[in-house]
Amino acid sequence: MILIGPPGAGKGTQASLIEEALSIGNLSTGALLRDAIASESDLGNKAKVLVEGGNFVPDDIMIELVSARIDEPDCANGFILDGFPRTRAQAEALDELLEARGSKVDAVIEFELDDDIVVERITGRFSCSNCGEGYHRAHKKPAVEGVCDVCGSKEFVQRADDSEEKIRTRLALYHEQTAPILPYYEQRGILRSVDGTKDMDDVTEQLKEVLASAN
Repeated sequence: MILIGPPGAGKGTQASLIEEALSIGNLSTGALLRDAIASESDLGNKAKVLVEGGNFVPDDIMIELVSARIDEPDCANGFILDGFPRTRAQAEALDELLEARGSKVDAVIEFELDDDIVVERITGRFSCSNCGEGYHRAHKKPAVEGVCDVCGSKEFVQRADDSEEKIRTRLALYHEQTAPILPYYEQRGILRSVDGTKDMDDVTEQLKEVLASAN
């Protein structure tokens, strides 16, 4: 199963819910990249420069990371891809990887929402620098202003790539490189869509309906 949509669409949250409900692997490319960057490997250092600049990571790096991840035990009964593929070349490479393993993509779900909503969602995000608890200036403020609900810290941070300028860059890349792969899956009859502007529970219900119709 593949989840496709712009940054800030809520794919990661929904992927976690599906992972728990179906007991399958959750391949967040964001997590794969963070792990690679934290390892300070040559591959990770290359990815770090691109990510911090608000750019997509090249196909060869992402394919290498995904290929290793889908061979892990939790993916034996299936998996969700969140953030991959992002280009036609990646989509074709994924098909080759799965075919070699006797598998295939069963469903591709597009999250639809306007760019301005994406910008508002992402620029409002921040987190506790001590425990990592996430917040949002409009949708999830600390109970006491300036104090983390979890650990009581008064220090907060915002990701370097969550500025509006970098988000607009990422959105432009999404529309240029990722959106054009949707017809690739539509032609195979496995593309569905959900309204990403709805709240989390509504999107989850939409996903359940889509998955039920795909089975």
